[in-house]
Parts: sequence; C-alpha cells; structure tokens
Amino acid sequence: MNPKGFASSGSVGKSFPSPSHSSSTAQTRRNPNSRKPKYSKFTQQELPACKPILTPTWVIATFVLVGAIFIPIGLASLFASHQVVEIAHRYDVDCIPKNLRNDKLAFIQNSKTNKTCTRSLTVPKHMNSPVYIYYQLDNFYQNHRRYVKSRSDTQLRSRKSENDTSACDPEGTTSDGSPIVPCGLIAWSLFNDTYAFSVNSKALEVNKKNIAWKSDQDSKFGDDVYPKNFQSGGLIGGAKLNTSIPLSQQEDLIVWMRTAALPTFRKLYGKIDVDLEANEKVTVVIQNNYNTYSFGGKKKLVLSTTSWIGGKNDFLGIAYLTVGGLCLFLAISFLIIYLVKPRPLGDPSFLSWNRNPSGHLY
Repeated sequence: MNPKGFASSGSVGKSFPSPSHSSSTAQTRRNPNSRKPKYSKFTQQELPACKPILTPTWVIATFVLVGAIFIPIGLASLFASHQVVEIAHRYDVDCIPKNLRNDKLAFIQNSKTNKTCTRSLTVPKHMNSPVYIYYQLDNFYQNHRRYVKSRSDTQLRSRKSENDTSACDPEGTTSDGSPIVPCGLIAWSLFNDTYAFSVNSKALEVNKKNIAWKSDQDSKFGDDVYPKNFQSGGLIGGAKLNTSIPLSQQEDLIVWMRTAALPTFRKLYGKIDVDLEANEKVTVVIQNNYNTYSFGGKKKLVLSTTSWIGGKNDFLGIAYLTVGGLCLFLAISFLIIYLVKPRPLGDPSFLSWNRNPSGHLY
C-alpha cells in the first residue's frame, strides 16, 4: 500500500514530467521574448552525472584501503621521528646569578651586569652532521596584529624606498625624522643571544650560511639596502646589524622576520658541520642578552638532527595511525553487522512511507 502521490515500488527513482511542464518548456523554446530562463540541460540539472551506489562491499573495502595505506605511513613517520636526536636546554633562569633571581628584569636591563653564561650539554646518542642549532622562545606572540603589520616590505626590497616607513610606527624614524632601515617592531626586536660551542676545549664552528629561505633572500630583501639608524635610539630592542652588509646577506634578520604563527616557536641559529659522539660534553658559552623576563617568556637552546620528515615530531605519525586504526575498526564493525544482520540492497520496505507509526509494515 502506498500513500497517494508517491510512486510504486516498481518505479522508485523515476519521475515523469507533467503536461504543464512539457508545454511550459516548449513555450520557452518557441517564444524568444519570454522572461523565463532559456532552457538548457545545465539550468534544468539534466547533465549526466556519476551517482555511485555505496554498497556494503564498497564501503568496507574503502575503509580497509585507507587503513592499509595510513598505518604504514604512520609507523614510518614515528620511526623516523624517534631516529632524530635532540638536546633541548632551558637557560633563561640558570644564566642569572642566584642572588639576582628575585629581580630578573633589573638584571637583564642593566648594561653593566655580566651576561656571559657557560652551560654543559651531554650528547645522548651519536649525532650525524649537520647538527642544527635552534633557539626556542615561549610565550612570544609574533602573530600579534600590530606586531606583524609593523614593517615595510617595499623598504626591505629596494634602497629607493628607504623613506617608506608609514607602517613602521613606533620604530619608523629617529627623533630628527631620519628613516630607520629596517624599520618596524619585528626588526627592532631581533633576537640577540649568542652561542659559542666547544668539545674537549676545541671550538666548534657555527655555520650561518643558508639558514634562511632562498626565496626570502632573493625576493624580499634587497642587495642594495643597508642598515641605517638601526638600534641607535634611546630604547634598544635587540641585536644590532652590520651597516656594511646588505640586508639580503644578513640571514639572522631574514630568519627572524619570517614571523611565527604560534607563541612557542623555534628559529634556526646555525649549523655544526661535524658529528657529535655519544656521551660527549658540549660546552656552550651563552650571551644572555634577550629580554624575555618582562613578559614571562622562556628561552631554550636546541641541538637537533633531522630525518626525511624534518625534526622530532610525533604528531604526524600519531595522526596517521589514529585515522588508519579508526578506518580499520569501522571496516571490521561494518563487516560484522553485514554478516550477522544482512539487509537486502534497495529493499523498499525500509522506506519511511512504507511503515506505520508502530513500526510494522503495511
């Protein structure tokens, strides 16, 4: 029994145009002055389309395929991440004398205090070269709207635009109106801690070449733009720049000015191009200059190797394993349901209009 107005089970999915529809379509075709839209298969949604039927076999096979692909990728990613050797050392507290730790801000702002700090790091496993050196900052919001906008890209690209400092307030010009190059809060707050490494009293050279993106060097920073009036005011923000080197070669600045999206980030400081053996003691002489104490930030020195997926990061592998495992679980669940309680494909008795309110079939 079917309610009035619905097609019978033998014609489910078929529809027949009414006479009024056919005459209207014909009239639209015949009358060029009609305001009705011109008839086409596109406007009437009559274009051929692929309409796959998701049978239980297809659904289960798809979930099994996704799981079979994702799980090996997740295992390979986790294995590669665990092969990375990493040393992370927080030094912002330990590099302040114990008698001055009650007022860390006064220590860092006093130009007369000795900010040299020596730390010792133990290499846990053999570290193949190159060993990458990072500095990590916590609770530093480089993605703040005013901070991100406080720069002049046209000034960075060409010497002809060195006077373009309109977007750089409050670090756009000096007190006499001369332009600051590079201007803006991002450049002004350039990281200025330094690190010197040695093993068994033998100095390790820090390679600072090719630590910035080549596209940034070639396109965003001009080879005819030189620092001018930078960090020369009464309020010094961070590191100073060599006025005889163009901005395109000052890679520390280029790395810093590619702002981070999250408040905890790492930036590349340099590379050590020799292997470090297991259980070696690496002595690090740190110049603890950068002020993270005024906003409750943290500073870490990180030594790390890399793998084919980059640095140490378990998230990618865990994400692949989670998705792959979930797909396999769903595939097994659907298979059990299909075997225990199968349902004929396209059975019209399951349609809502073929059931009465009590749930029994008509």
